[in-house]
Amino acid sequence: MRMPRRALAAAVVALVLPLSACGSGGDDSGSTDASGKVEGDITFQTWNLRANFKPYFEGLVADFEKKYPGTHVKWVDQPAEGYADKISADAAGGTLPDVVNVSPDLAAPLAKAGLALDLDKAAAKYKKEYLPDAWASHEIPGMDGTYAFPWYLNTGPLFYNKSLFKEAGLDASKPPKTYDELFADALELADKSDGKVATLANVPSIEDFGRYGVDLMNKEGTAFAFNDAKGVQLLTKYKELYDAKALDPQALTATPESSGKKFLTGAVAMNPGSALDLGNFKKQAPNLYKNIGITDQITSTGKVNMYVMGLMVNAQTKKKPAAVAFAHFVTDAQNQMSFAKKVAIFPSTAGSLDDPYFTKEDGTDETRVRIAAAKSLKNAANYTPVLFSDQMKTELQNNVAKALQGKVSPKEALDNAVKACDRLLQQQG
Repeated sequence: MRMPRRALAAAVVALVLPLSACGSGGDDSGSTDASGKVEGDITFQTWNLRANFKPYFEGLVADFEKKYPGTHVKWVDQPAEGYADKISADAAGGTLPDVVNVSPDLAAPLAKAGLALDLDKAAAKYKKEYLPDAWASHEIPGMDGTYAFPWYLNTGPLFYNKSLFKEAGLDASKPPKTYDELFADALELADKSDGKVATLANVPSIEDFGRYGVDLMNKEGTAFAFNDAKGVQLLTKYKELYDAKALDPQALTATPESSGKKFLTGAVAMNPGSALDLGNFKKQAPNLYKNIGITDQITSTGKVNMYVMGLMVNAQTKKKPAAVAFAHFVTDAQNQMSFAKKVAIFPSTAGSLDDPYFTKEDGTDETRVRIAAAKSLKNAANYTPVLFSDQMKTELQNNVAKALQGKVSPKEALDNAVKACDRLLQQQG
């Protein structure tokens, strides 16, 4: 179950960086010392944020330059499409900006290439300002250190269609809370609708295996492990759902966007989302909005899935004090809180989620979703391994599809996926 990209592309898009460069020259490239006067010109790059948030970022830059006279920040924004390729080209050409908006999987190859500054050394004094799991999200297996400031977080509930539950004879006030309940309700919905109503619209992703309690990698981070008994159990359950049409027949090729449309039209009974989706339901599907149910993500671990964005400092910047100061400024509690009130994201700073904005009900569904998500984020996990690339996602998806189609057993499918992902992992070096 994946969060739709349409809410905020940068919050959830995960691309892997095929970095061929091994470093891109520059002064002071081996130093992590960011002390000294905050001054000079730096470049700050965001990921598909200018169109909707130009005034916010222009104000942010102006505030920083006022706080630190003698600094100048050039803000550039790149489109979501081809963002990883753009970073790869800049890294190879020695033109990587001083401060770069990254997801953990984008930070990993940059860190391995020596292009991401280790903040455990350069900015250790700021670590206590952030949620521990958020700070740890940009740690790289096999390396010491943390390679980006945590910026904004996102998560969301499960939405469900109460009318579809009622038509199947299920209690719409009691949505499934466990995997056993989810699978049982899904089979019931499919049976009562003669296969016309599926409950789920996506095949299991790596996050789903993580939420189910599968150990995704070994402790050293050198090999994948999602083909264990628990992983096979989850895929076997999905095969049962697929055969009963409780998993949408088009799930093998579904995207978050197509799954969202299925939910809007009543072809699917449950779908993950965020507070932003409620506004879409109101406009696009008022009948669905009247019957919308909101429940928590289902996990076996007690921790919901967390998407995290970060700000990486170029290890080879000639203006380390200014770059580190700016990345910290953008991600401090005050500025994250300001950003969170403009769009449905959540701060990664310690204590921010206790703000009344994230705790005080006002009777609206939007606030209810925001409060529930904020509460869950205090104990959330990023289930996508930092080293899990786009190619690996494709390998997993292709092998899962073969299992659902009955071409191979769930065990064989996951064994093959793990072998392919381990091979790709070794190629990362």
